[in-house]
Amino acid sequence: QVQLVESGGGSVQSGGSLRLSCAASGSNTYYNTYCMGWFRQAPGKEREGVAAICSTLITSYADSVKGRFTISRDNAKNTLYLQMNSLKPEDTAMYYCAAHSPLYGGSWYGDFIRRLQNGLGYWGLGTQVTVSS
Repeated sequence: QVQLVESGGGSVQSGGSLRLSCAASGSNTYYNTYCMGWFRQAPGKEREGVAAICSTLITSYADSVKGRFTISRDNAKNTLYLQMNSLKPEDTAMYYCAAHSPLYGGSWYGDFIRRLQNGLGYWGLGTQVTVSS
């Protein structure tokens, strides 16, 4: 089992920045090898993938956040981060941390999104981000 706890959400004005954190813990001592990522869900919209990173530090991002968001991980602290800059009102959503056992190959990001959306892997409870114009 892997437990994920998000923090760092809040309210900011358009153009501002926030850094989300996700602390991982649990009986599964191999979660440092897992791919981890962030999803978000805005009111009335489907949950969407935002960014992900695997243990090899390979990363991938949704087109809507490329150049503004940066995902990173500190395995020594068992923590995942999402640095969000140049925030826009459309970034307003509940942000969720997620983890999945190692994925490989050129399609790893799509596999990560799909498998988490299908109920595989682990989820945190979320942290709210609100961006005002």
